[in-house]
Amino acid sequence: MTRNNFLKGAAILGIAGAIVKVLGAFYRIPLGNIIEDEGLGYYQTAYPLYVLLLTLSTSGFPVAIAKLVSEKRALGDNRGAHKVFKVAFSGLFISGVLTSLFVFINAKRIVNALGNPNAYYSLIALVPALLFVPIMAAFRGFFQGRQSMVPTALSQIVEQFFRVVVGLALTYYLLDRGRPVAAGGASFGGSIGAMAGAILMGAIYISKRREIGREIRLDTSNEVDSVGKIIKDLLVIAIPITMGGIIVPAINNIDTLIVMERLQNIGFSYMEANRLYGQLTGLAQTLINLPQVFSMAIAISLVPAISEANARKRYADIREISSSGIRVTLLIGLPCAFGLFILATPIINLLYFRNTAESIASAGEILSILSFGVIFLTLVQSLTSILQGLGKPMVAVVNLFIGAVAKVFITYTLTGIRDINVKGAAIGTVVAYLIATILDFISVKKLTKLKVHVKEIFIKPLLASLGMALIAKIVHSSFLAFVGDRLSTVFAIIIGAMAYFILLIATGSLTYEDFKLLPKGDKIANKLVKLKLLKR
Repeated sequence: MTRNNFLKGAAILGIAGAIVKVLGAFYRIPLGNIIEDEGLGYYQTAYPLYVLLLTLSTSGFPVAIAKLVSEKRALGDNRGAHKVFKVAFSGLFISGVLTSLFVFINAKRIVNALGNPNAYYSLIALVPALLFVPIMAAFRGFFQGRQSMVPTALSQIVEQFFRVVVGLALTYYLLDRGRPVAAGGASFGGSIGAMAGAILMGAIYISKRREIGREIRLDTSNEVDSVGKIIKDLLVIAIPITMGGIIVPAINNIDTLIVMERLQNIGFSYMEANRLYGQLTGLAQTLINLPQVFSMAIAISLVPAISEANARKRYADIREISSSGIRVTLLIGLPCAFGLFILATPIINLLYFRNTAESIASAGEILSILSFGVIFLTLVQSLTSILQGLGKPMVAVVNLFIGAVAKVFITYTLTGIRDINVKGAAIGTVVAYLIATILDFISVKKLTKLKVHVKEIFIKPLLASLGMALIAKIVHSSFLAFVGDRLSTVFAIIIGAMAYFILLIATGSLTYEDFKLLPKGDKIANKLVKLKLLKR
């Protein structure tokens, strides 16, 4: 039952994430064509720093809230679970106020220190988001701890909708004032989205007050933890997770700090370096982030599911949930990685066609390298969540830190070679996540006594993904001469996705039980059984 709850929660968040990414495509793709790689350079200089500061104030606490709420509810302590939320909400609100004030006061100093003063408008526009995202994060952590993923899913959609509408409108409106100001308008869309998402989560919480109150009145627990103990428990969980969460945006900030300077040191002008940086972070990196919508859905659902099983000492459930999490993650990460590798330049040309042919070709080379990072990045997210659910967040922190150290060395060295230039940062990112994945997997296997079914978890998804990539490449090459590059890319993606679904069934990678977890999946599964394409 716990496995089903975990996968259903992941499915809800995955569907919401897909909608969010579709909306995001109507944001990032036109944005890239409006302000081009120069404007994206300004936007992306501010955004990683914003993510880093946001991580400091929020990253560990939603997970900590979800973990504590899930554990207390598993033990029948509903009053204690709600008190955890109230204490955490107060702390996150205070941290949001402090973080937003810090950036507002120091914005000019920060962008000057980063060597990109034109990014000022992009950074200052994100200040309101630093206040509202922590508020939203507290609500999300509470509902996730209740293994209710619908509120989080709805807030994600609303947040992205307002981000897209306001961000694009302001970008168009402010373009005449220059790309730095227009990039600031794009950033402000994120602040409006965060405000809308926080208001929605507050409204959902108010609508659930009666249900929550009834649970508390029926609570049979005798003692409720003090505020001091709750704060201590939250910090014990949140601090290591925050440290780990800092490393991910820190890896991106490594590029911000190293790449621009190293490129200029080997002879590129400031504008050339900024354009290359925009290709790395604004064009190629954006596409690498797309598969994360599904892997993050899995990761978010894993923490409360593992925590609940761990609190009840159901070790067989822990192994089953962990195995399912890894398998589903690979079912997502492998095809995305191979698809992006095979169609790297065509996809860049499809989405960012208004950029120069030189920029498209360069970004395509970067994307072909980064594509392999999808496999390891998605796995790191799921494995980290398993470790967090087991109460071992520091293990994941140390493993990711080791990867980050390797990233610094590789990025600094390779970016300083002119023929490699910005592609050195891409190589460093892939290696960083590869190292973290290997170390996390070893840790999970040791802690859970997990028996890995190599054929089911690795071999079958790998074969289906390779077959899909080959078919996509053949389709693209076959249609190229008749319909042109962009349309042939669309055909290759659609036919490749269909082929992957068929190959998953043919290889037995998708089971009857998997279909039952999808909306109306049982009907689809029964039809496939009748056609003898699926075994019951």
